[in-house]
Amino acid sequence: MPKQATIDKKQALVDEVKEKLERAVSVVLVDSRGIKVEQDTVLRKKFREAGADYKIYKNSIMERAVEGTQFEGLKEYFKGPSAIAISYDEPTAAAAIIDKERKGIEALEFKAGFIDGVLYDAAGITAIAGIPPREELLSKLLGSFQSPMGNFARVIDQIAKSKAE
Repeated sequence: MPKQATIDKKQALVDEVKEKLERAVSVVLVDSRGIKVEQDTVLRKKFREAGADYKIYKNSIMERAVEGTQFEGLKEYFKGPSAIAISYDEPTAAAAIIDKERKGIEALEFKAGFIDGVLYDAAGITAIAGIPPREELLSKLLGSFQSPMGNFARVIDQIAKSKAE
């Protein structure tokens, strides 16, 4: 039988993951098989810089942690070595970081993800990873609104100048 200290340690890990999931706006699971320690260290640093978490937990810990949460659908993907990436602010941040790093780390593969209340498989997360952050999309939208107005103002100005001559 497991000792009480071991049980308490595992429960503390489950509680740690649950606490992170309560604050999460998105979760991405990746296959961590074949990732070198140096590569894993670089990934963790990039996630910290983005205000997100990236960590490897045992599947049994993650399964218990997602029970009763909106992320429960991820249970079916907890097979084999898994790492979990959790975003707290920008929903696509974790997927974007992983997608960018996959080019240099061939072993890194998406398993699934949960973004804005929707469960995605590996193909879905790959597609979402290419979506720019919200602020970038808003600035592009604003730019597209300003461009026609600027052109219109220049045309009106030219008309006014030609009539003045």
